[in-house]
Amino acid sequence: MVSGKGGSATVPSYAEVLRTPVFLPVFAASTLSTWGDYIARITVAAVVYTWTGSALATAATFAVSLVPSILGRALLAPLCDRLAPRTTLVGTHLIRAALVLLLVLCVRTTESVALVLGIVFVLEFVGGPAMTASQMLLTDLFPVRRVYARAFGLTTLATQVNQAIGLALGGVVVGLVGDTTALLLDLATFLVGAVVLAVVTPPKAVVEGADGPLSGLLGDLAEGWRQIRTSSVLTMLLLLSLASALAAAAPEAVALPYASDHAGSSTWGGLLMAAPILGAVAGLLLLGRLPAERQFRIVLRLALLMPVPLLVTIFEPPLPVVWAAWFVSGALQSYMLPLQSAFTLLVPTAMRGRVFGLAGALSVGVTGLCFLAAGWVSEHTSPAASVGICAVLTLGMFVLLAARWPGEQMQEEIDATFGPAEAQTGEPQTGEASRPDEVEASDAHPVDVPGVGSHVVEARPVDREPRAG
Repeated sequence: MVSGKGGSATVPSYAEVLRTPVFLPVFAASTLSTWGDYIARITVAAVVYTWTGSALATAATFAVSLVPSILGRALLAPLCDRLAPRTTLVGTHLIRAALVLLLVLCVRTTESVALVLGIVFVLEFVGGPAMTASQMLLTDLFPVRRVYARAFGLTTLATQVNQAIGLALGGVVVGLVGDTTALLLDLATFLVGAVVLAVVTPPKAVVEGADGPLSGLLGDLAEGWRQIRTSSVLTMLLLLSLASALAAAAPEAVALPYASDHAGSSTWGGLLMAAPILGAVAGLLLLGRLPAERQFRIVLRLALLMPVPLLVTIFEPPLPVVWAAWFVSGALQSYMLPLQSAFTLLVPTAMRGRVFGLAGALSVGVTGLCFLAAGWVSEHTSPAASVGICAVLTLGMFVLLAARWPGEQMQEEIDATFGPAEAQTGEPQTGEASRPDEVEASDAHPVDVPGVGSHVVEARPVDREPRAG
C-alpha cells in the first residue's frame, strides 16, 4: 500500500515486499549464503587452532577477512557500473565457490596456515562487489520508493538476525559434521545463489551494459569521492554513518573482558555482545512501522541519543543494568536504516557502483579501526572506561555534525525521493487508498536481486536514467 486517504503516505507491509516477483526465493538464497559464510569462518578458525594451538593465529583468520573486504569493495565495486549486477553476482558466487573448493583441498592435504590465510584473503577480496551489486538490484526491484524503504528495512533486519544465526550455527555444524563437510556446505550456498541469480529474469526497463567507457579502478574511486563531496547531503550522511562506528563498536570490543572483570566467566560476555544486536532488531521493527519520510526526520535525534545509554557503563552497575543499557543503545542505532536507505536512493544511478564501493570500504575500515581503538583504550584504562570514553567522543562528533546539518536541503531531497504519492505511483491522486493489486500491477517489476541491502539527486527516482549495468 503506497498511499492512504487524501494522498497520505502509509507504510507498506512486509507481505507486500515478499510478494514481489522473485524476491522471496533469492532472499532465501542470500540468507543461506550468509549462514554459510559464518560457518566457513568459524570452521577455518577451528582448523587453524587445531593445527597451531595458537590464539593469535586463530584470531588472524578473522582479521585477515577484514582488509581484503575493504580492498575488494573499494577496488572491485566499480565493476558494478560496467557489468550487470546479476552478472557480477553470479560471477563472484562461482569464483568464491571455486576458492572454497580449493580451501577444502588445502585443509585435507596440508597443514599450511599461510596457504589457508592466503585463500581466505582472496575469497574475501573477490566478494567485494557482491554487496554493491545487491544494493543496486534492490533499488531496481522496488521502484516504488516507500516499498523499497520497507524492503531495505527487512533485508537489514535479516542481516542482523542472520549474523547471529550464522555464529550460533557455526560451532554446532563444525562439531557435528567436521571441517570438510562444513566448508562444503559453504560451497553449496554459493552454488545455490549462483543458480538462483542465473535463472531469474531481469526487468526489461533496466539496460544491461555500460553507456560508455569508464576510467581505471583508481579513477573510479576518485569519481566516487567527487560525487560524495559535491553533495553536502551525501557528505553529511556518510560522516554521520562513520561517526557512529566508535560507540557502536566499543561494547562488542570490550564485552568479554568487561564480563570477566565483573562475573568471572564468559557467559555474560556472550550475553553482552548480543545485547546491541538484539536491540538493533527491536529498533528496526519499531522504526519500520513509520513512513519513510518520518523515519528520516528523526535520524539526527536518534543519533544524538544513541551514545547516551552507554554512559551508564562508566559507573559499573550490575550486569543486567549494563545489558539493558547496551540493548537500548543498539535499538537507537536503528537510525542507520533510513540513513543508509536515503544514501542509496540519493546517489545517481550511473554512479552507484563507485559510490557504494567507496562508502562501504570506508565503513568497514573505520569500524575495524574503532574496534582496535576501543580495545587500546580498554588496555590502558578499563573496559568500562573504554565504553564511556567512546560514547563521549561519539556524542561530541554528533554534536559537531548537528551544528552543520543541512536539514532543510536534506529534507527537500528526501521529500522529492519519497513523495508526493503521485510521484510514487505515476498516477494522479484521487484521495482514495490505492489497492494493493493496483500497486503491484503498475509498480512491481521482477528483477534478479539477492535480497540484501548496506548507500546530483534524482527528483523522481522512479523516472531515473537507465543504469549502465
